[in-house]
Amino acid sequence: MGKYTKSSNKNAGNSRWIIAAVLVLVVAVAAVGAIALRNDSPTVDPALGLVENREIDVQEAHALYQEGVFTLDVRTPEEYQAGHIPGATLIPLDQLAARAGELPADEPILIYCRSGNRSLQAMNLLGQAGFQGLTSMDGGIGAWAAAGYPVE
Repeated sequence: MGKYTKSSNKNAGNSRWIIAAVLVLVVAVAAVGAIALRNDSPTVDPALGLVENREIDVQEAHALYQEGVFTLDVRTPEEYQAGHIPGATLIPLDQLAARAGELPADEPILIYCRSGNRSLQAMNLLGQAGFQGLTSMDGGIGAWAAAGYPVE
């Protein structure tokens, strides 16, 4: 019986180490997750005057447009020809990665499409490429036109 008791104590000691190791791992993962969340949360860049890389409504987009923000249309050429925000630069979403060098890297960019889906994809793609101060217009050109803002 003595051997059984000694073995049980040894296994109990091993179990404690395993539990301690698992707890340390859980705490480490939680800490890394908290840091990642803090780094992914929007921050204000005073030089740009915008919260970086976020989705905005059409009224906020119009205010930025009136301030002269660089405006990027990521729809197809056919959609652009059917009507676009005056002064907008067209780079279709499927060409954006290859043509990102055509965009200003040091100023905010307002991105729009038909409904807001492709502009959100474009914002994420450009954000991964290091661009900051990006905004995706929710509702797209449809919401823009419905609000009575200019379309050419």
